[in-house]
This record gives sequence, structure tokens and C-alpha cells, in this order.
Amino acid sequence: MIDVRSDHVSKRYAPRAAGMSGPEAFWALRDLSFDIVRGEAFGVIGPNGAGKSTLLKLLAGITTPTAGRIEIRGRLAALIEIGSGFHPELSGRENVYLSGSILGMRRREIAAKFDQIVEFAGVAPFIDMPVKWYSSGMYVRLGFSIAAHLDPDILLIDEVLAVGDTAFQEQCLARIRALRRSGTTAILISHDLNAVEQLCDRVMLLERGQATECGDPQAVVRSYRHRLGANRQPQVTGIRAVAPTIDVTGVELLDREGLPNPTRRTGDPLDVRVAYQAAAPSAGQAVEVFFYSADGRVLHCQLTTAFGPAPFTVHPGRGTVEFSIDELSLQPGDYAVVASTRDLASQQVGPCTEAIRLTVRPGRMVRGHFYLPHAWHYGREQELR
Repeated sequence: MIDVRSDHVSKRYAPRAAGMSGPEAFWALRDLSFDIVRGEAFGVIGPNGAGKSTLLKLLAGITTPTAGRIEIRGRLAALIEIGSGFHPELSGRENVYLSGSILGMRRREIAAKFDQIVEFAGVAPFIDMPVKWYSSGMYVRLGFSIAAHLDPDILLIDEVLAVGDTAFQEQCLARIRALRRSGTTAILISHDLNAVEQLCDRVMLLERGQATECGDPQAVVRSYRHRLGANRQPQVTGIRAVAPTIDVTGVELLDREGLPNPTRRTGDPLDVRVAYQAAAPSAGQAVEVFFYSADGRVLHCQLTTAFGPAPFTVHPGRGTVEFSIDELSLQPGDYAVVASTRDLASQQVGPCTEAIRLTVRPGRMVRGHFYLPHAWHYGREQELR
């Protein structure tokens, strides 16, 4: 049975600017058709401006198509604008009833689920406090918890998995999985490609208002990552390149069995193997590996042979350098990994290799920007006699 159908849907906006008699129309969506069957998890991905927000508004009934038709069969709940119905002067308790009513829940239904909502959000000690005193994390957790307990036929999810810390995000994923097991149809519109791969049965890629691909999540996400520029070379800014005596020819990501593995979890071991070719002996060059954000703009960390028990020296010919990471500190996400050389005397950097993709999935549950490997112990003071 089909729960959601988009039949040749188009949406046009005609912005009005001062002094313009006939503004040029902008088509946010063009001739978009797809079906979502009952119980399916359907993902929608694409760059900013692709039409995802417009599609979300159409599915939620906030706006109507310019052409075509959207059919929704069943009760739809939209997890968007978390906490947008909250009144800052009211307590958390009062806002649960207010927001739940706005979302379509009956008072008896809210009362029956009240304890579950509060426990899920983790705000029990503050439930009778005005929400204007809540932290941003408490605010969005309570908003998500209310919406996630609607038990709808169709669940429309827009970037809500970006709220809260890592532990709460995992809790959100678990709740969505539970709704799916109960037969709820889910539509996930997100930039979180890892979550899309984990949750969805099919994924549609939107570009410039049109569906360019639709099918297997891994295949579509892989294609989209390639379009984003997975092989684009990030630039090491602020340092002038120098002709190296060592030519770095490639970089590989390996597991501890020595097998290529571009997907790891936070806290997993990772080996990085760099291949090079040297035209002459060298003791003044370092081989380095850089971990950039997927767009190549932010450098997260670096591996280098500049530090170690002995100087890094090479002989003419081909060789490899292998870096061993016992516990990967990067948080979940996509990273572009490149290798290059650096002249230790001038600090100038040679050309980078083409980037390869590292996908880090949730592993060690930590807060903050990265996981810091550590150990701990405890001691007991001598008892007084």
C-alpha cells in the first residue's frame, strides 16, 4: 500500500522586488514523482538549494504545489522546528500539553504518555520550571520527545538528528527505529549521510529541484559523496609548495588485519599507509597525512614523521610509511584524507595526493569535538587506626 505519492509535482516562487514589474520565476521543484510504500523509510538528500525544504513544506501541508499532486494516506507527524510551539513563560509540564495539542494529540493521550516524554527528554527535575530557563539542549530534547511520541502513520523528519549531544542522538535513532518496527512510514530529509544510510530503505538525491537518483541508500550516498568532491584535493593554506625529493604516490586506510577499510568507528584502531617514490636519498623531508572535513575546508588533525624516535630517512626507489592509530579520536562524520611531504628546513609543503574518503561511525560515546584516549585508576587512602 502506498502511503505517500508525489505525482509530477512542481513548485514555483515568483519573488517581488522593488522596481521590477515582471520578476523572473524560480522553480524550486520540477516534475517530481515518487511513491513511498507503507512501513518504508525513505531518505531525501542533496545540497543546499536542491529543493529539500520546499518538498518538506509540501509534504507537511504548509504550502501547495504549483502543478502536480501530493497524496498522503494516514496521520502524518512532522519532526521539524523542534520546540517551535513552546511558550517561554510556561513550565515544561504546561508546554508538553500545549505543544502536544498543537501537534494533534488529545489531552488524554498526552497524559498517558507524559511520564515517557519527560523521561526520554531527561528533564524530570526541571519539568515545572519555565522553559525560558532551560538550556538549548534541554529545550530541543523536550521538543523532540513530544513529537517522537505521537505514534503517527507517517513520520516526517527534518534534520532533528543534529540536536543534542551524541548520546541523545543515539537515543533519537533508537526511537525512530522503534517507530519503524511498529510499521510507521518514515521520510528523512537530512544532510547526515550516515544516519540516512543507517535508517533508510531507499534514498532520493535532489539537485536543482529534480530527482537525479533514487534507489539503494549506499549506492546513492556514495554517488552523492563523489559529486560533493570526494576526490577534490584540499589545500594546505598559508604554506607555499616546494618541489619535493620524495614523491607521495598514494594513501590507504587499513584495519588491523591489513585490509582496506574506509569506514571506522570512533575509538577504533586505524592504520594509514602512504606510498612514495624517492629520486635521491633524503633525510630532510617528512611524510604527513591530513584529515580534512569532507568539503576540504577544515583541517581536523595531522600525522607526521617529523616526530619520532629516529629521523625519517629514505633511499632511492619505492617505499611505504605506515602510521598506526590505536584509538581513532575523530567524531562521527565524513573526512577527506590526503598525504604530502614537508621540507623540514623551509617548512614548505609538497603537492597533496588525491583525497580518499574516511567515514567515521558512532563508536565511543563521548561529548565534545573529539574522543580523547585515556586510562584511569583509583586508590584507597590508608584507614585511620
